Order: sequence, then C-alpha cells, then structure tokens
Amino acid sequence: MKEINDKARELMKGYCRVCKVCDGKACVGEVPGMGGLGTGASFKSNYEALAEIRLNMRLLHDVTEPDITTSVLGYDLSLPVMAAPIGGVSFNMGGGISEDAYAEAVVSGSKKAGVVGCTGDGVPPYVHEAGFAAIVKNGGYGIPFIKPWEGDELDEKLELARTTGCTTFGMDVDAAGLITLRQMGRPVSPKPASELKKIIDKVHSWGAKFILKGVMTPGEAELAAEVGADGIVVSNHGGRVLDHAPGTAEVIHEVSEPVKGKLAVIVDGGIRTGIDVLKMIALGADAVMVGRPVAVAAMGGLEEGVEKYFDTLKAQLSGAMILTGCKDIKSIDINVLF
Repeated sequence: MKEINDKARELMKGYCRVCKVCDGKACVGEVPGMGGLGTGASFKSNYEALAEIRLNMRLLHDVTEPDITTSVLGYDLSLPVMAAPIGGVSFNMGGGISEDAYAEAVVSGSKKAGVVGCTGDGVPPYVHEAGFAAIVKNGGYGIPFIKPWEGDELDEKLELARTTGCTTFGMDVDAAGLITLRQMGRPVSPKPASELKKIIDKVHSWGAKFILKGVMTPGEAELAAEVGADGIVVSNHGGRVLDHAPGTAEVIHEVSEPVKGKLAVIVDGGIRTGIDVLKMIALGADAVMVGRPVAVAAMGGLEEGVEKYFDTLKAQLSGAMILTGCKDIKSIDINVLF
C-alpha cells in the first residue's frame, strides 16, 4: 500500500497530497479537488467523529476466525463495504490516469475483492460513460449513481444506466449544490418525496433496487422508506456540499433506528480502516461506503491497488472483531463501543 500511495501522490500532485492521515486538514476548501467545502469542517467532522469513538476490548471468548461476510441489497459481500461513487479524474484528481481506467479499476478491483463498486456521474459525459462501461465489462456487477438532475436528463441517464445490466440504481441527492456542477452551468437540485417515489417506482418496475444517498436525519430516513427506497446512504457527500454539517458517525445511530429492517442502511464519511468499519456497524449501519481511500488506491495501483486496499480492510476488520469478541457481522452491536 505504501508503493500504491506513493504513486498516487505523484499522479495527484496539486489535487490530493495523499496524507498519512486523511483528515481533511491539508485540503481545506479545495473543491474541485479532494478537499472539503469552505472551512472543511464537515470533512473534518467525519474523520474526527469516528476517531473519537473507543472500543471495548474483550478477550475471554472463543472467537478466533470471525465471519466478516454479509449480504446487503442482494449482494453477497466478503466484508460489509462498498466503493463509494466518485468520478471526475481530470478535475478532482489531476488527470494522471483516464476516467475509463479509473472507473474500471474501482469496479473490477471491488469485484475481485468480493465487494461492489459504485460509479459516479457528472457534467462531462465521459464521467458516467466510463462508469457504465466498467459495469458492463463486469457483467452488470456495480451500482451506477445518477445525480438529481432536472428535467429529461435524469430519465435519460437512468435509461442508459439500465443498459448496463445492473440490479441496483443509486441517486446521490447530497450532490445538490455541488460547486463543480454549478461552475459547469449544470446545477442539480433536491428532490421532493413525490418525485422520488415516481423515480423509485420506475426502477422497481425494471425489477431493480434503488439507493438514496445523502440522508442525514431520522425524518428523511423514514421518508425514504415511505417512498420505497431499498437502501439509504447516510452521507454529507464527503463534506463537499454543506459546511459545518455533523460527521456521519455522529448521526448514524439516530438515523438508522426508525428504519432498521425496512431498508438497508449504509454510511460513508471518514472511513479509513477496518476498525472504522467495525465502529459504523456497531452504530447501526448494515454496510459502509469508502470514498477517498479507494480513489487513491485506484489512482496509485489501478485494479490491483483497489483489491489490495480492500484486502487490508479485511485483515483489520477481522483482527478488530477478534479483539472485541464478535463472531460475525450480526453480533456487532452498540455494546462493542466504550
């Protein structure tokens, strides 16, 4: 991983420093880029909220080989992790590799590691085109995320995503207000429940599932369940859209409580290690999404880099579960936390 990170640092110069600790402090306000919006408070809150959580160490048990596998939204995962939807290599990551190579690295590397990769969307057509092509190459194994566009563009992109053969579609409503989209003259907007229901009903008519990314309150989690979403992602878009939002680890327990069993609860934000995965599962998530570290791994090592990063998470999660007495993912609960 050191070699992969070193290569990524070289390729992403001026866009991401690939810091030893990815906490948002060195890249404050660097949007476009890999930083957090404004003061960077939301990005930093994601990292700090997780870092402040402590674990109860328990060793008087017989757990020696924990089962870290799980099933979420019909995907059998080698660990409760997905690659978050990130795109825009040229304007966010320095353009050291092509968008096609990046998307393929994320989707193919994720599949080889036994997890699922999500793809991003943006103004330049090549962003979603690269993501869709990567999913097609992997036999439909991947989740395309579409921005909350206005008018016909949303329907057109959903129809294009359908041709990939994917079984799940995502919408990152937390992209509303992204500076990069405004700068390109293509702003996106929030979606009322009535409109979301029509979108979800359409996806369901195709026999597919729908994930809504950008839920940060219990009320909106319940609303997502009411309109038929199959899953939500508790996310503040990596701290890139609203300054001074709370860290996702601060809200995940409260957000997940009213919808447990009704839909899949996924969370992203500041997750760097297998221990972070354990913490988020203990707080109420069914799975997590990892963003920046996967992007760095893809830039620095392509498909192999992504696979190696997930292998690192597997070893870390397994070790943490042994040291907290968790035999499988279902046994991870709030009692793991100090």
